[in-house]
Amino acid sequence: MEQRRALIMGRRGFVRSLFVLPLLVSRVAQPADPIQIGLLRLGNAASSERYLEAFRQGLREHGYVEGKNLALRLRYADGSVERLAALAAELVKLDVRIIVTTDTPATIAARQATTTIPIVFTTSADPVGIGLVASLAHPGGNITGLSNLAADVSSKHVELLAAVVPRLSLIAVFTNPANPAHRLILSSVQAACDRAGIKSLPFGASTPEKIDDAFAAMAKNHVGAVIIGLDPFFSQQRRQIAELLIKYRLPSIASNADYVDSEPPMLMSYGQDVADHWRRAATYCDKILKGARPGDLPVEQSDTLRLVINVRAAKDLGITVPYSILLRTDRVIE
Repeated sequence: MEQRRALIMGRRGFVRSLFVLPLLVSRVAQPADPIQIGLLRLGNAASSERYLEAFRQGLREHGYVEGKNLALRLRYADGSVERLAALAAELVKLDVRIIVTTDTPATIAARQATTTIPIVFTTSADPVGIGLVASLAHPGGNITGLSNLAADVSSKHVELLAAVVPRLSLIAVFTNPANPAHRLILSSVQAACDRAGIKSLPFGASTPEKIDDAFAAMAKNHVGAVIIGLDPFFSQQRRQIAELLIKYRLPSIASNADYVDSEPPMLMSYGQDVADHWRRAATYCDKILKGARPGDLPVEQSDTLRLVINVRAAKDLGITVPYSILLRTDRVIE
């Protein structure tokens, strides 16, 4: 009798395991929720494609792959600073693990939206001066990232324009008044122009209509060349700016090589590789996801600056680039 009862109980246990085991297996096999990383940018999606792919590449190098263990939440303000606060609030509401910002206005909006979610910025001309971090070595708080040296290279822009454009006496400095970092660019260019005995005039724009107005004003003031401030809205409006430069026959220099590579091309660029900054931001994300505090991660600065010249654009402007400058060029576009 006891033997029969044990046999029945054993069968019941076996049958019960047939139902329980699949449930246990399904729970074990259930993949973890993907890590959510938010990205906030003043510019639009179209002007961000190359940079975004560099960021994805950097993440893949650290084992984070979209569709497997990673979900990117992308928010673009399409050039409107006013939209950034609402977009930053959306990312906070999504409870992303990290917010990556790609420009100073976006970083300021993210910082105002959260003091707890880590923020990694890909570019900032002077994060200490603007008040984003306490110091480069010890940022403090929930923010860290990469500095782009935009203000530092602006003085070099003056030197290069003076070497390439004959009898240059007046330089226009084209900035976005909505970008706090551009105040540093203006002061840096002014100081460099004073040293070189060249005059400078500031022109600002934060909408496509104001870009048209700014270039018309440059022509009216008979400027000899233009320095274009590093800005995601300007990158978004790159074709418009390039066409205006052609219309008014104005030589130009920017920090971003995309201006010289695009159609129609601009004359020169000198600065860091913006796409590389996006890729390197992935390293910060990896460290934070593994437990590092953003405030303990030093802000990195650009260690490579490149000069790119478009010879075809120079010919169209009637400019012969001196051989001494071509020797210093990292890349010449024919």
